[in-house]
Amino acid sequence: MFGTSGIRGPVGDVVTGELALSVGRAVAGDADRIVVGRDPRDSGRWLREAVAAGARECGTDVFDAGMVATPTLARAVGREDADAGVVVTASHNPPEDNGLKLWNPSGQAFDAAQAGEIEERIERGEYDLADWSGGGGRGTIDDATERHADALVEAVGSIDDLSVVVDLGNGAGGVVVGALERLGCEVEVMNGEPDGSFPNRPSEPTAENCRALRERVVEADADLGIAHDGDADRMRAATESGRYPDGDVLLALFAREAASEGDRVAAPVDTSLAVEDALEPLGASVTYTPVGDVHVAGRARESDVVFGGEPSGAWIWPEETLCPDGPLAACKLAATVAREGSFDALVDGVPTLPLRRTNVEVAAKEATMERVRERVEREYGSDRFTTLDGIRVSFDGGWFLIRASGTQPLVRVTAEAREEARAEELLATAEEFVADASAE
Repeated sequence: MFGTSGIRGPVGDVVTGELALSVGRAVAGDADRIVVGRDPRDSGRWLREAVAAGARECGTDVFDAGMVATPTLARAVGREDADAGVVVTASHNPPEDNGLKLWNPSGQAFDAAQAGEIEERIERGEYDLADWSGGGGRGTIDDATERHADALVEAVGSIDDLSVVVDLGNGAGGVVVGALERLGCEVEVMNGEPDGSFPNRPSEPTAENCRALRERVVEADADLGIAHDGDADRMRAATESGRYPDGDVLLALFAREAASEGDRVAAPVDTSLAVEDALEPLGASVTYTPVGDVHVAGRARESDVVFGGEPSGAWIWPEETLCPDGPLAACKLAATVAREGSFDALVDGVPTLPLRRTNVEVAAKEATMERVRERVEREYGSDRFTTLDGIRVSFDGGWFLIRASGTQPLVRVTAEAREEARAEELLATAEEFVADASAE
């Protein structure tokens, strides 16, 4: 039921009103007060109502933040002295999908143990329903976005003489516009009207999907382009020349800004060695986690971890919040570009390695991965690979990773080496393992 980013899937099939009602009831088992919100998808209106109804019939008070960015909702949980938060969103998935993601007061998403407990309650159908006189109350939170913007401005301070084009992708991330303007930026907005059908570009802020942003940054002679997904937990960016740096490059830039000697940066196992290379001169290091922002956030709770990020575009500053906060990342990147003078120059300052990523659609992820593990162990022995998340095989100057997607019927394959030909060779080897395993 729960993947690496909560519950997510097609509406009416995986995600239903009955499921949302059950999630509300299950969350109420440990919560006297919850905060709910949603992204712009139309299905979110009634799914949010179903979550609220389930919680209230178990005696839990529900406070509705309305249509907000996911990090806005996550920040509101602790601020409103609530016990949990539920945001109805499918993040960067297509419009026909929706989902539910659960949040702790710290801003960290529910971890595997918490999600497992919710899932067990739903499967057992064991809820503590209130009697006719004991239903929970309901209220609204009207200033969640404003309070989020206040926090962004406080975290960054001010930015002088920077022009920014922001592509909201018709999502819920409008908080970033007001924050950047208050910080002193000149802001042009693209696709700013919230629309859960995402009419102007797919929600996921990839380089291809954000081609119009890249072109507009050049046309407008802007210093920076910012792109969010539907719920603004992700942030990607375009340089003044229209380049769209890989997420590993952004991770290295953010890590280098945050870390000093002895510090650690949390990153998933599919992260480029370029991040290690960027931190080594500072005396800082990478601590690897399973893929998924909840795992990065969990590691970021440790005292010497100053930043956590995923190449997909999720960025976490634990002193601010344990939720991936795309608008915060946008503001911090804007401040760095304004100080250094050129985003292109910053990107050029991060040496990259040949890294290849691809996806393989499979019918049975778990069975395929088990057969891959058996084949890898026969080929290389157990001391060559790790299973922190998927199967990561290390070589001198390179590695490949094979792991099942947490949200889609895919096996994700990543390979990297210090020479391009070697990276291609490792990718082909990994793909062959998956193809052979899935053919059985």
